[in-house]
Amino acid sequence: MGENPAKNHYAQLNKGEENEMDIFGYKTQGCRKALCIAGYILSCGVLRLLFYWKPEWDVWVNCIRCSLEDADIVLLRTTDDFRIYSRKTVTWISVSAFIKSRSDYPATEEDSIFSKAIMKPSLQVKTIQVQKIRYVWNIYAKQFQKVGVLEDHYTCSAIHDKFGSGLSCNEQNVRRVICGPNTIDVPVIPIWKLLIKEVLNPFYVFQLFSVCLWFAEEYMEYATAIIVMSLLSIFLTVYDLRKQSIKLHRLVESHNNIMVTVCRNKEGFQELESRHLVPGDMLILKEGKTLLPCDAILVSGQCTVNESMLTGESIPVTKTHLPQADNFKPWKVYCAEDYRKHVLFCGTEVIQTKADDTGVVKAVVLRTGFNTAKGDLVRSILYPKPMNFKLYRDALRFLMCLIAFAAIGMIYTVCVFVLNGEETGEVVKKALDVITIAVPPALPAALTTGIIYTQQRLKKKGIFCISPQRINMCGQLNLFCFDKTGTLTEDGLDLWGLLPCERNCFQDIHSFPADHSLPWGPVFKALAVCHSLIVWEGKIQGDPLDVKMFEATNWVIDDSSGHRIEGSTHATIVRPGIKATTAPVEGIAILHQFPFSSALQRMSVIAQEIGGDPQAFIKGAPEIVAMLCRAETVPSNFESKLLLYTAQGFRVIGLACKSLQAGKLPAALTREEVESDLTFLGLLIMENRLKRETKPVLEELSAARIRSVMVTGDNIQTAITVAKNAGMIAPTYRVILVEANKMPGSFPASITWKSLEENKTEAYRSLGDESQTEPGIKMALGSGQYHFAMSGKSYQIVAQHFRHLLPKLLLNGTVFARMSPSHKSSLIEEFQKLDYFVGMCGDGANDCGALKVAHAGISLSEQEASVASPFTSRTPSIACVPELIREGRAALVTSFCMFKYMALYSTIQYLGVLLLYWQLNSFGNYQFLFQDLAITTVIGVTMSFTGAYPKLVPYRPPSQLISPPLLLSVVLNILFSLSMQIFGFVVVQQQPWYSKTDVHSACLPVNSHEKNSSSSLALHGVRDGAHEQTDNGFKSYENTTVWLLSTINCLIVALVFSKGKPFRQPIYTNYVFVLVLIGQLGICLFLMFADIDDLYSKMDLVCTPTTWRISMVVMLAVTLAVSFLVEEAVIENRALWLLLKKTFRYHSKSHYKRLQHMLEQDSTWPPLNETFFSDSVAVAVEGNMGGHSNPTFDSSEDSL
Repeated sequence: MGENPAKNHYAQLNKGEENEMDIFGYKTQGCRKALCIAGYILSCGVLRLLFYWKPEWDVWVNCIRCSLEDADIVLLRTTDDFRIYSRKTVTWISVSAFIKSRSDYPATEEDSIFSKAIMKPSLQVKTIQVQKIRYVWNIYAKQFQKVGVLEDHYTCSAIHDKFGSGLSCNEQNVRRVICGPNTIDVPVIPIWKLLIKEVLNPFYVFQLFSVCLWFAEEYMEYATAIIVMSLLSIFLTVYDLRKQSIKLHRLVESHNNIMVTVCRNKEGFQELESRHLVPGDMLILKEGKTLLPCDAILVSGQCTVNESMLTGESIPVTKTHLPQADNFKPWKVYCAEDYRKHVLFCGTEVIQTKADDTGVVKAVVLRTGFNTAKGDLVRSILYPKPMNFKLYRDALRFLMCLIAFAAIGMIYTVCVFVLNGEETGEVVKKALDVITIAVPPALPAALTTGIIYTQQRLKKKGIFCISPQRINMCGQLNLFCFDKTGTLTEDGLDLWGLLPCERNCFQDIHSFPADHSLPWGPVFKALAVCHSLIVWEGKIQGDPLDVKMFEATNWVIDDSSGHRIEGSTHATIVRPGIKATTAPVEGIAILHQFPFSSALQRMSVIAQEIGGDPQAFIKGAPEIVAMLCRAETVPSNFESKLLLYTAQGFRVIGLACKSLQAGKLPAALTREEVESDLTFLGLLIMENRLKRETKPVLEELSAARIRSVMVTGDNIQTAITVAKNAGMIAPTYRVILVEANKMPGSFPASITWKSLEENKTEAYRSLGDESQTEPGIKMALGSGQYHFAMSGKSYQIVAQHFRHLLPKLLLNGTVFARMSPSHKSSLIEEFQKLDYFVGMCGDGANDCGALKVAHAGISLSEQEASVASPFTSRTPSIACVPELIREGRAALVTSFCMFKYMALYSTIQYLGVLLLYWQLNSFGNYQFLFQDLAITTVIGVTMSFTGAYPKLVPYRPPSQLISPPLLLSVVLNILFSLSMQIFGFVVVQQQPWYSKTDVHSACLPVNSHEKNSSSSLALHGVRDGAHEQTDNGFKSYENTTVWLLSTINCLIVALVFSKGKPFRQPIYTNYVFVLVLIGQLGICLFLMFADIDDLYSKMDLVCTPTTWRISMVVMLAVTLAVSFLVEEAVIENRALWLLLKKTFRYHSKSHYKRLQHMLEQDSTWPPLNETFFSDSVAVAVEGNMGGHSNPTFDSSEDSL
């Protein structure tokens, strides 16, 4: 039953956000509920269990559709490919205790969600709780809205005016009741709850059904073994979940109860527990270290915070107060990308506060509880995005095929036994037995063991995994994205040189480390003051770039607090150190700071020499700084010099300064006033070295045909050079720069393709020279030997205005520079749309969102920010990437081997049982037990021990379980097994010694003398009598033949299916498995050739002549030879399958492969030195580029 969005019955929750959901309204109906309860009782709880698995069925059966306004039950459905349903009950909260009269609720609240949610006259609020977040019903908008967040519509001035003096006690109480406590509460789940949830898994329910059936058939031993194994599996899972629950609980509990000071309207300051905070509260930040219990907007003063918990970078970040801008734009829109500079995030630590003229540092509570940055991180762990992997979908289809197979067997069984007049109870038991034989209950456990072993192997290599189901996915990766700084290159930067500029000319370069110190002058002053460094725990802390730059001056930061300079409450003073060159000043005071902004790509400070006039110093991306300078101060060869250094892979920073009027207070100056009409000072050149492991790892990935892509916040030219040095771009390949621009207003967007020359001086050569090289370029382009490079700005414009070109650009896009965190997540999602399996490797900070979105994200940071990443490497180098792919490939192949083996084992047993059912016979309990426990369980546990092959081959293992080679392998082996069993079943009946009634005729000595016949018969009678006492009706020549053939056939299949090269190590390296197989074969041959009465009696076997036993060995040997030959010569013959694909003109269904094929035929692509204009309507992706972005991160890489 589907959902048709009817009027007011359907809406969307969190529209446009990552956790967007469809929401449907339902009302419970008494008579339907009564019928369902009767159904639960009559079905002995089966119907209730079905509703537990399918909550939507529960709602559809118990309730009737209604508008969301009248609903008491809501049904939620995710809007992704999975369309997962969940059921929520609507609850009511009363606020009548706080609102006695109209005057109790101030007029200022009229436009807030709190007033719009209170129903009059009942004074109640209608709420639902979804994934730890509370939503209230907005009476006017007729929709559910999130609470625990300050609404986005407030302007900067409104925030200062409305919340500047704090909420009144009454307002605070109403908000507290509606929003709930400000806690990130992750309770430790009780063991009994975890147990029940695990036991109600469909797989364990099927096992319970199997066990009950086996007990009814007195098949006690295997039933007990399955119970023990299942309990062990359940307890291990519960232990693991419990451990994770405790770990997560400890991670968040410290933030839940902190004493804070708030400002109450008309009541002054008040101390209270942080769990009582609500959005809109005025928080007072005191001096000294403070842990933030919520997200808050700084409205006065300045703070330095340590955001390592969220960004993974333990660099102190400066936060400035929200400007008191008087305009109509909402505060986030007004501040654009810089709004984070005014927000203090939950879970981060305030390490320093600087008050302004008011004397206190104040912040307005923005978000509470699970709405905060830390809450969002915790929710992403509690509710991970489900993985859409073909293997798991195919596994379900495979199981469905086995069930269909079992159904045929059931019909056959019923027909055979009913026609032979068996009792109804026996017929039902035998028919149900067929299901437990055809569908192996041990399959999920066997698959899980393979993943557990791989997890352990990864752990030994220093790679930790929190999402084991993604391990198999790593085996399919064919594209890997890398962050640059800290991932491909070393984390720190080294000063390489300084290119000063005087009178609009570049001077001689000053190299580092230099013999002579840097001379005193404006450039020196810029290096000494243009930073956001602080002294923390006796050490200079801050951005590594700032630290290196400041250290070059040999000056020191005077951390004795309380320097009072006119116009600034607290100023940071820098003074010459012991090693510093003599300076004509005692020190310089940093009066005001405009922190680094990734949107503006620069930072600036207002500083003043002690006893001198104030000056402004700016540093940032050279092209941006040059634009802000007066044209006459910028050297004419600025662009060629910049290109010269960036092309060598250096990180270049532009420096500028400006003199300010002495009278004006620094705090009164706007950023626009300070950062204009500047004097260009020069370029600071820094070196970012490649890590030692980078080049060999990228070469290994390239050899394995795994694409490498660089996604960085750095300068595009630097990124291209690093990509070339690292081997991402081969020397023979051309780099084409894709530039997209959009002029403000109604002008169309443009996109241009430019070829980057190898020798940068050639960029200025004549047109005549260019025409000579054109054919060479065209030839290289025609053979696909080119790479695209683009910036984040161009990427966003292409995504908005040239959507049809995006897939073509991504197909050869290798360098993506100046990418913001949301751009990174969006890029990975676009690659996934092209059917790439995408991996992402980053340092966990700005890459947090991308690491989550990728099929396999591996973080090189062990900070809390990376908990959202499925994999974390202990060693901070990309050497973990090929390791992960190797193990992923091995795990995937192991899963396939296990699937094939389990399918064959159950089919072999199923065929054997159905053959014997023809004679109203079956296997004995001990025969089943031997096959199930001694053979299959042991093989299932040991087959997965085989490790990964050390070399990455240039192709991937198959990703589909239902693929021609795999299906052919399974079908052929079923046919071989069926042929052998039928052959043995029929041929044994043709033997001269065969008797249908006398199971001992084959081994009695043949006596032709008539006189001995009586004694012989007497002996026979005694022996027969003795046997009849223990005979349980299973013994027959057919049973013995079929059982021995099927048991040893299971070993043959296990050996044949245990793949070695090219994805796993050869089978002989798995010593345990080889020894197990030898041991099992030895026992089987012993059972075949030993003639021990007691043993045979116990195993329900009968004695056969030696010639027949040898015949069985020959049959098995032939089956082994044929099976092995087919597997090696046909199934594993890659060349043969490629030839078949070519013959039948099979083309890959992957979007990127088809696109590749199409572009190879297109001689006009890429359109070099051409410009296209957009004529289509822009796709609205401006606000949110998709993916999950870390709300605190603002990349300092963008300062280039």
